[in-house]
Amino acid sequence: MIGDVLATIGVGAVASVVFVYDVVTFPIYCLVQQPWTQIRKAKKIRARQVPSEPGRYRNYDPPTDFQLTMKRLGLDTVEKVVRYAVKQHGDKPGFGTRQVLSEENEQQPSGKVFKKFLLGDYKWTSYVEFVQLAECFGRALCERGVPSGGRVVVFAETRSEWLVAAVGAFTQNITVVTLYATLSEDAVAHGINETKVTHVITSHVLCKKLQSVLAGCDKVTHVIYMEDQLEKTDTSATKGVEMIPFSRMLKEGEQSTLESHPPTSEDIAIIMYTSGSTGTPKGVMVSHYNMVSTMTGFAVAIDITPEDVYIGYLPLAHVLELMAEMCAVMFGVPIGYSSPLTLMDKSSKVKRGCRGDCSVLRPTLIAAVPMILDRVAQGIKEQMHASGRVVQALFHWAVQYRSRWRRRGFSTPILHRLLFSRIAALLGGRVRAMVSGGAPLSEVTHDLIRSCMGASVMQGYGLTETTSCATLMDEFDVAVGRVGHPVSCCDIRLIDWEEGGYRVRDEPHPRGEIVIGGDNVTMGYFEQPEKTAEEFSEADGRRWFRTGDIGMFYPNGTLKIIDRKKDLVKLQAGEYVSLGRVESILSTSPLVDNMFVYGESSKNFVIAIVLANAKQLSMLAKEVLGGNAVGRSYEELCEMEQLEEEVQKRLAKHARHGRLEKTEIPARVGLTSVAWTPDNHLVTAAYKLKRKELSNYYKDAIQRLYK
Repeated sequence: MIGDVLATIGVGAVASVVFVYDVVTFPIYCLVQQPWTQIRKAKKIRARQVPSEPGRYRNYDPPTDFQLTMKRLGLDTVEKVVRYAVKQHGDKPGFGTRQVLSEENEQQPSGKVFKKFLLGDYKWTSYVEFVQLAECFGRALCERGVPSGGRVVVFAETRSEWLVAAVGAFTQNITVVTLYATLSEDAVAHGINETKVTHVITSHVLCKKLQSVLAGCDKVTHVIYMEDQLEKTDTSATKGVEMIPFSRMLKEGEQSTLESHPPTSEDIAIIMYTSGSTGTPKGVMVSHYNMVSTMTGFAVAIDITPEDVYIGYLPLAHVLELMAEMCAVMFGVPIGYSSPLTLMDKSSKVKRGCRGDCSVLRPTLIAAVPMILDRVAQGIKEQMHASGRVVQALFHWAVQYRSRWRRRGFSTPILHRLLFSRIAALLGGRVRAMVSGGAPLSEVTHDLIRSCMGASVMQGYGLTETTSCATLMDEFDVAVGRVGHPVSCCDIRLIDWEEGGYRVRDEPHPRGEIVIGGDNVTMGYFEQPEKTAEEFSEADGRRWFRTGDIGMFYPNGTLKIIDRKKDLVKLQAGEYVSLGRVESILSTSPLVDNMFVYGESSKNFVIAIVLANAKQLSMLAKEVLGGNAVGRSYEELCEMEQLEEEVQKRLAKHARHGRLEKTEIPARVGLTSVAWTPDNHLVTAAYKLKRKELSNYYKDAIQRLYK
């Protein structure tokens, strides 16, 4: 109680002083920052309905000089785009790899010993050197028996050799089959066998996992592995398959005299296996023209400068990261490679006293998925919570203050320097633009990250089936909870979904299932003609894809994802609940690391299985149980019904702040100590929930909660 009073007094005092400061300096800020220009850009109409076709929206911006240049030069394949980039950027550093000096044991305060990396500087490869390496690798593939028009699998984590291998394959019109590094062994075997490849490209880290898969992949004759900086790769376990170091492939290609066999725009560049949230992963066939269309569509949303630097750490087997890196290549933006294990100073593999990749690289551009941004936001909240109620209250006031002035067209550089610069330093301190995709980003996280980082956080929307492209916010859009407007290469059409009650003629905003049509829509699913015919179609001279997502358009032409057909459940009294929306809002609670909301049509309420944050749950246990919490493990706390009830109360309060309806708030909560990973098949390789698998896994818990 005293803490709350002190927090209120402290915030009131600071707000009063700042109010006086605002009044005095307002004319100066107006003259210097000219906020009316920002407001005009923020209020711009970004897309309009196509005349005479309700529910269909299009970006009517005229083509940029860059887009006209791409068309004039006939740059319609990835291979042509890369060669164009080499001519433009030549010897400029383009691709950086952090040197790993050693791996050392580090004792933790708990007494446990973990292996950590001692990291050096980035070592850079120029654009000219990169394309030479790619050409060598492509020739070596042909020398090793992969024909032009053939296929190879790339099953590796994100690193510069991944892109070298892919571009090298493109120079010989070889299709690259991509598999997530986190896919289960069954899914990896499925991708290899379905595409009938004989050559697999992997890495030192994944060799052991691949070796256990190869027994069921009888067509594979060659495995090319990217070497580790410290350890020698053990190839003894692989019998009947030739193991070839990546460096040897480059040497063989350097000695080869084979000519390139460049692809056409219609050729398949990538067969990208989706993460498979509803079953076996599907291979999406992405043509070269699909990729170039997305690159030209995305490229105009951000004003890229010669000083920009991009950090690559998301899976390159994910279409968002692949297209982000190809855009960087196109504009000559250096790509520094990283991983979630070494991204920041306190990442799990960074030795104490050594700087993480962001601190060394100091990127200006970064792509992220909501799960990562939610974790960053949760970390910020935990740090503020540990600092006391006064600091916590002042922090929340500062975030709201900054958001308010940003919407008025002003920046707040002094506040950033005094308070937020330390938070921005977590990602190097220079990030000016972040693109989020892969899933909806909660409004709370969106606003918090944008305020704390002092950067534009631009949500985008797309799918593997649309080459990651459909909509993207521009850097002047200050909205939250929306995914931007249609990019120039596609139209978006809403169609009625009567079962869910969404119609194109709804007021005040048109609503319906999102259908995407344009040059970015891919060729369909590999070896699945029935599934392709079900979800893809041709009309009006365009190729269309039905997404299954429900969207709503605002008057300025921006889109908001409001539901998903597969995530909708109808309760006993007839109310519809969007499970994904509930999860998105409640996952912003500090108590939640992950959660699964479940509902049955025979019941009148939904329930939730919560993977609680261990630190927050321990603090809650001490508060609720007092001395009874001492000495209890995380697993034991998750089994206590008293804590389940308390977590439900806290989440219900959080839900009301998030404006959830009563029927959307889980009436019962079960706690679990089992982490959800692709290895136990409870989430996809992109960490999206597998609802069927989760409901089966927690069958007993669901029955208990519904009793």
